[in-house]
Amino acid sequence: MAAAPAHYKKPDPCSFVIFGVTGDLAHRLVLPALYNLAAGDLLPDKFCVVGIARKAMSNDALRDSLMKGLREFATRTVDDAIAKRLLECVTCIAADPKDPASFDRMRGQLEKLEADRATGGHRLFYLATPPDAFAPIARELGRTGLLKEDGGAWRRLIVEKPFGTDLASAKALNNELLKIADEHQIYRIDHYLGKETVQNILVLRFANGMFEPIWNRNHIDHVQITVDEKLGVGHRGSFYDATGALRDMVPNHLFQLLSLVAMEPPARFDAHAVRSEKAEVLAAIQTQSEADALQNSVRGQYQGGKIGDTEIEDYRKTEDVRPDSTTETYAALKLTIDNWRWAGVPFYLRTGKALGVKRTEVAIKFKQAPFAMFRDTPVDRLSQNYLVISVEPTEGITLQFNTKVPGPVISIDGVEMKFRYKDYFKAEPSTGYETLIYDCMIGDNILFQRADSVEAGWQAVQPFLDAWKKAGASGLQTYRAGSEGPACSDELLRRDGRSWRKLG
Repeated sequence: MAAAPAHYKKPDPCSFVIFGVTGDLAHRLVLPALYNLAAGDLLPDKFCVVGIARKAMSNDALRDSLMKGLREFATRTVDDAIAKRLLECVTCIAADPKDPASFDRMRGQLEKLEADRATGGHRLFYLATPPDAFAPIARELGRTGLLKEDGGAWRRLIVEKPFGTDLASAKALNNELLKIADEHQIYRIDHYLGKETVQNILVLRFANGMFEPIWNRNHIDHVQITVDEKLGVGHRGSFYDATGALRDMVPNHLFQLLSLVAMEPPARFDAHAVRSEKAEVLAAIQTQSEADALQNSVRGQYQGGKIGDTEIEDYRKTEDVRPDSTTETYAALKLTIDNWRWAGVPFYLRTGKALGVKRTEVAIKFKQAPFAMFRDTPVDRLSQNYLVISVEPTEGITLQFNTKVPGPVISIDGVEMKFRYKDYFKAEPSTGYETLIYDCMIGDNILFQRADSVEAGWQAVQPFLDAWKKAGASGLQTYRAGSEGPACSDELLRRDGRSWRKLG
């Protein structure tokens, strides 16, 4: 096992309690992230993992299941010795919020484990469950006092997305959680913020004097944020048909990217200052009327097609999807931010399922340079200047600029200057959850959403939700699986004299 880098803080002893331990999220992401932390010597020396299942299950059965998942989903070669030490920390406890007495029993079992493992009573509760279980579980944790901080021991609660389904439900969930825990105890997790390139947006902007002076309406023409997926809905038909692309992706993933790109410089690099600036810029997104929301958005639903060698059936033929469903699998929005820095700069957001390319990126388009000095040359146009921050599938940054083509006459062409993480840093592949789980353990909530930020995000998308619901099937576009999305998505930018960046 590699020793932790000297500048890393070793987390306090603690118990890591996972609700939904038998589910996909725990097997696919949470346990592989814990393994990677263990491999990097970034877990506490005194540590236990408590898996909460609704039905009784032996420790060995849970350990075998988690080991199988680790071998399938690990991002690196599994060292059996490290995996064994981690899994020896795992204990299974049965508890169900529908049976309050089971939480009383769980408390007794947990306190005994804490004494045996010398964790000092520090607890991290992870809700890796469907969203409808968040509030019931939290209420029982509150009732039994499991979240109460006393005797110097910290108690923290990780809540997965989606955090609400609209503005009203997000407020209700926030109110519910804040009745039983303080804001500093609640960690609303978004795995996108665990990605190195996403975190690097702050460093790119604020640690480089060449960028921050031009990061405003005087120099930036517009911003495009893209999160495209090649996968269809698959076996998630029931969840997805009740959710859709807008709810599933925009208030969390895309708005996290937007807030990092658009926020004002924080007074200092700490959780309170950074999260305050992120919340403020989300609150500054112009709230549109329902008529404007229809004008400034496109929604689509995929039809059957082929992606590579895989045949994708019509969304409406997917298992557990209504045959007359109007749920969107593609969403594109035009937003504006009402503050000095971004006045008049449109932000175009797009996300969709079953598209031809898997790509997550932020593209900052700079304004065109004056063309007058080249009027008497063969040059008829200048290439566009983009700064592209690529998150998936390759993490890196590309700067597009113009240069002279070698030769006796003035001929200009666009070129790219590329930085790729894998070329410069020998970092092991990760799930994106390692940084976030580690930060929870050391009490650093800089990468987690605060209640006001969550509500500001829903405030911005609520007009689109309302307008689309009233419109029903009217205005719902279709697109072929494997394409770039609905054709009229191009019109959203074309009418402003702009175009989407080609992904390929």
